[in-house]
Amino acid sequence: MPKISKDATLQTVITTFEMTPGTCQDLMDALTEAYDDFISKQPGFIAAGLHVNDAQTRIANYSQWERREDFQAMLRTQEMRDRNRNINQLCRSFEPVMYEVAAAFD
Repeated sequence: MPKISKDATLQTVITTFEMTPGTCQDLMDALTEAYDDFISKQPGFIAAGLHVNDAQTRIANYSQWERREDFQAMLRTQEMRDRNRNINQLCRSFEPVMYEVAAAFD
């Protein structure tokens, strides 16, 4: 489970996906499979979560990695490149952005 802390020494990545309600479940299935079968087993992976808006037009993915380089190395693998080509066909756009936690509230 992701833990959000300003003092954490990890890399946070938030990826947003835009899609139609007709492809939302297909995209969720592809992302869930990617995490179950591949991403979660990569070096440096800590945790992730997938969130769907009520209109099923956006998915937000929050992931945490030990280091920025771990996330980048996962993206560069042939398997993830192949998966991202499939994911790209299921949505209008997606963009992973690396963040630093500026504040956290309990």
